[in-house]
Amino acid sequence: MNAEGLERGSFSDDYRTYRVRVSSADAPDSFQVLTGEGDDIVLIVSGLNSGELKGTWGPFWRSFKPNWKIWVEESAFRAFYSQRQPVAVAPRILEGL
Repeated sequence: MNAEGLERGSFSDDYRTYRVRVSSADAPDSFQVLTGEGDDIVLIVSGLNSGELKGTWGPFWRSFKPNWKIWVEESAFRAFYSQRQPVAVAPRILEGL
């Protein structure tokens, strides 16, 4: 993790690097996918503790194709869990997409 303990990792496509930042260092209930110098919000995933996952896309990213959105979601979850101990992973289905 970064010095603040909030960044969990990153992933990239041909155009950008995306960073995954959690809401808190201990038992975060959400994470954000950010890109760019100004921390443009790509996606917010909430409900991590309750299991009632909800995805909210940033304004610019809402119109992107479903296949790209699925790739971002999967990549973000991989980054989120990359610095944690493996747990039994159920399929991630986000509401609000």
